[in-house]
Amino acid sequence: MKATEAKLLAFLKKSPQFVIPIYQRTYSWTERECRQLWDDVVRAGSNPVVTGHFVGSIVYIEQGLFQVATLSPLLVIDGQQRLTTVTLLIAALAEALGTSEPVEGFSARKLRNYYLLNPEEDGERHFKLLLSQTDKATLTSLVGQASLPAEQSVRVAGNYELFRSWLSDSACDLAVICQGLAKLVVVDVALARGQDNPQLIFESMNSTGRKLSQADLIRNYVLMGLEPALQTRLYQDHWRPMELAFGQEGYVAHFDAFMRHYLTLKHPAGEIPRIDEVYEAFKLHSVRPATEQAGVEVLVRDVQRHAQAYCAMALGAESRPSLRDAFHDLRELKVDVAYPFLLELYDDCAQGVLSEADFLAAVRVVEAYVFRRAVCAIPTNSLNKTFATFSKVLKKDRYLESIQAHLLTLPSYRRFPNDEEFQRELQVRDLYHFGGRAAYWLRRLENHNRKERVAVAEYTIEHILPQNDKLPAQWQADLGSDWKRVQETWLHTLGNLTLTAYNSSYSDFPFAHKRDMDEKGLRWSPLKLNDGLGQVTVWDEAAIKARAVKLASKAIDVWAKPALPAEVLAAYRPKAAGQASYTIDDHPHLLVPALRVIFEAFRKEVLALDSCVSEEFLKLYVAYKAETNFVDVVPQAKRLRLSLNMPFSEIDDPKGMCKDVSGLGRWGNGEVEVGLTTMDQLPYVMGLVRQSFDRQMNGAAGS
Repeated sequence: MKATEAKLLAFLKKSPQFVIPIYQRTYSWTERECRQLWDDVVRAGSNPVVTGHFVGSIVYIEQGLFQVATLSPLLVIDGQQRLTTVTLLIAALAEALGTSEPVEGFSARKLRNYYLLNPEEDGERHFKLLLSQTDKATLTSLVGQASLPAEQSVRVAGNYELFRSWLSDSACDLAVICQGLAKLVVVDVALARGQDNPQLIFESMNSTGRKLSQADLIRNYVLMGLEPALQTRLYQDHWRPMELAFGQEGYVAHFDAFMRHYLTLKHPAGEIPRIDEVYEAFKLHSVRPATEQAGVEVLVRDVQRHAQAYCAMALGAESRPSLRDAFHDLRELKVDVAYPFLLELYDDCAQGVLSEADFLAAVRVVEAYVFRRAVCAIPTNSLNKTFATFSKVLKKDRYLESIQAHLLTLPSYRRFPNDEEFQRELQVRDLYHFGGRAAYWLRRLENHNRKERVAVAEYTIEHILPQNDKLPAQWQADLGSDWKRVQETWLHTLGNLTLTAYNSSYSDFPFAHKRDMDEKGLRWSPLKLNDGLGQVTVWDEAAIKARAVKLASKAIDVWAKPALPAEVLAAYRPKAAGQASYTIDDHPHLLVPALRVIFEAFRKEVLALDSCVSEEFLKLYVAYKAETNFVDVVPQAKRLRLSLNMPFSEIDDPKGMCKDVSGLGRWGNGEVEVGLTTMDQLPYVMGLVRQSFDRQMNGAAGS
């Protein structure tokens, strides 16, 4: 490696040509990074005291011995964002200068011939900088003063226009820009082919510009070390189609998330990598000898296949109408956590293992499971683990049945809410402020079983009983003397919400006016959501509740819970090992009156934490669990010894009552032990127990 400090313009002038390898990311700087470079140039150019301004490193691989006369291209490993942006600025400056030369050496002709072009060369050799793919054609057109291609690079063309606009501003002094450019300094880092490891250097570079995404690192890791012919083929046949499927902006915004879902699916235990550690997780997944080029191709092909599935589901690229609609509903419901599971289903459907009809049914049952839980306010923290490990329990000879059975047999706070619970909660929940999903559930209710779907986007949400806290007199009369309570209770609930194209016309008018307006009234509405409103005489609490009951009864069909015979479900339930059944009477210490009083008070508090908490008497201790144990009670002669199932380092115990028992043999789960001896200690001890319970509910504990 050779590293030297150099003036950026001198570096550009002496260098023959920079080529961005195909495995490098596309040009990605936004207005923010361009503005920072512009401000640095202006600051340096306007301050005579400043002799140089450092803008980062340019790292490249020399192809053999470096000789300027041979015009041997330099492959850029790091610094393409800066090189490209400076090139765009110089090209825009050359246009702005016209025939002037405000600073010696800074005329349009000199800028182009010194820093943008190799004037005596033809073809691609004519250009100082060659980008990859779409970026390449756009930049060469701008630098060569030719018409832009039909398929433009959004970033390249957009940032060029930014610089043009800033340079044309009346307040801009072109001489200052010229002087500022002349002061830019880089570190020129040349790597020797066959001696330096470009991937390690690439990973360790601290870029001063836009941070590399996990996708950038993964692409470079996969392709950088391969022979050029294989590298080009894998990129053109597999990686480039992925980039095109995501789109210029989508690749930057969504590839990291896709890779996280892909790696979760591929991990034997369904482990979910952090979004900022996807690259490291990918390296562990793809460990291979450098010579196993066939293995690289299998890996890249597998990634591409799943990426296409992700684009279909998450980015709206699905072509089959029924599946496209189902994926759209999942996106509106924001069920990203299900993608690791759905990626496997999509792939199996493509391979013929799962029929399209069963795949659609599976997507709809996932939607129903997630929506019912949201309505019933069941904590969502366990969903990521539920779907990350789902594929491990699939029985692919009876695919759909195994999906339905698994969801139906999930315990406690991972449960599939039944019809009664769902209907009850749906009628009373605030569904207007429902995580931005009000339009979703209204559209699903309206379009269920419709062959001609209603474009709900053309309608707005209408509160039949208005939101105005100063209701007009007619509304107060219709609602009765308790109108304020009625409004506060039912305003944003199922029975009072609908869709209309005439929201502004309805305003706060009385119900009779909203119902009977000429051709605009609710009685004339073509929407199924408004069926029956024309026959309602007064809109009061009873009317709202009656409509809620009607819609909720329909909702159990829209978000249907699977129905499987009891004997089928029994076959999927875990087989309980033969073990003795214990009760409180099997714990002699709990028969002592003083300790029994403390235990009864404790168990009452623990069971009141949440409806999902269960109690199990074992031979030597009593377990309390949501899904797994969060506190175990070992009755002793004069106290209750509690084991909290959490790391000792995480417990917040200002009184110092807890003991670290990690590594010690004992009955119970976890690293934290605390004694409960008196009733006075109960409130504080329950605060410790709640920490263990909350930790499990937040998904930190194993399932």
